[in-house]
Amino acid sequence: MTAQQMRTPTPQGVGRAAAKIAELLPKTPLIEGEIGGTPVWFKAECLQPIGAFKIRGAWHRLSDLTEEERARGVVGVSSGNHAQGVAWAARRLGIAATIVMPVDAPQVKLEATRAMGAKVVLYDRPGGEDRDAVAQRLIDETGATLVHAYGDPWVIEGQGSAGIEIAQQMAERGLPGPSRIVACCGGGGLTAGLALACPDAEIIPVEPEGWDDIARSLASGEIQRVPTDAPPTDCDALQTIATWPINFAILKERCPYGLAVSPAEVRAAQRWAFSHLHLVVEPGGAVALAAALAGKVPLDGRTAIILSGGNTDAAQFAKVLAAQD
Repeated sequence: MTAQQMRTPTPQGVGRAAAKIAELLPKTPLIEGEIGGTPVWFKAECLQPIGAFKIRGAWHRLSDLTEEERARGVVGVSSGNHAQGVAWAARRLGIAATIVMPVDAPQVKLEATRAMGAKVVLYDRPGGEDRDAVAQRLIDETGATLVHAYGDPWVIEGQGSAGIEIAQQMAERGLPGPSRIVACCGGGGLTAGLALACPDAEIIPVEPEGWDDIARSLASGEIQRVPTDAPPTDCDALQTIATWPINFAILKERCPYGLAVSPAEVRAAQRWAFSHLHLVVEPGGAVALAAALAGKVPLDGRTAIILSGGNTDAAQFAKVLAAQD
C-alpha cells in the first residue's frame, strides 16, 4: 500500500501546507468586485508564478518527500497546470521530474513545463490512451513517486491552502469569512481541499458542460465517469474522466451540488475578467466566474470565486476577446 493510499487529508494538514506556502509565496490577491450590484470576492490564483493554484499542492507534496524519495524523482500526470506546479517545485528542490502530458495539451503549457527542466512524456488522449497506465510504467521502471493531480492527500491539502488565505484576507477586511466558495473543478482536488480549509463555507464545484462528472456524482451519491462521447472543450485543465474516492469522500459530505457551464458562458467570463478585473484567465480557470455571471449560484456579499489559471494561448485568447457570443 502506497503513502497516498494510507494517508487521509485533514484540516490540520491543510493548515500545515498553508504555513509552508506562506514561507515561500506571497498571498495571491483577493479582489473585491461586483456582479449585479452584489459584492463578490475574486481569488486571483491566475497570478501565481506558474499561473495556477496547482503550485500549492505540488509544493506541499514534494517538500514532504524523504531524501530517498527525492533521489528517485517524481512522476506527474497533467494537461499543463499541475505539470508546471510539479516542475516548478521539483526545480526548486533539486528533484528530477517527469510529467505525462497529452499530445493535444496547449503548446504554451508544454513549453513552460519543459522550460522548468521537467521531462515530458506524451500520451494520446484523443486516441484513448490511459495516462495513469503510462505514469505507472514510468514509476515501475524508476521507483519514482507519483504526484497525482488530484488523487493525492498532500495535493488536496496544498490546494486547500487557498481557502486559508481567503479566510485570512476577508478577516483583514472585517468580514467573518466566506459563506460560499465557487471553484473550477476537474478531478476535485481543489474543491476537496477548500472543503477541509473552510468547514463553515458552502463549496460549489463548477465544470464544463459534458465534463460534469463531479456534479453527476454528487447528484447520484456515487462516482460517475465522463461519457466516451463527451463533447470537445476548450477547458483542457478540467478534462478528467472521473474523480477518485479520496476526493469524493470529502465532496459528498460538503458540496450540496455541482454546476456546469456552456462554452459561450466560459468565453463571456473570460471577457468579463479581462474588462472588469484586468486579468487573463484561461477557459478552465473561468468556469466558476461563468457560473456566477450566468446566475447559477447565489451571491450574498461573502461569496468567493476562484480564478485559475492564466495559461492560455495568446492567439486563442485574442479570438475570445473579439467574439460576439
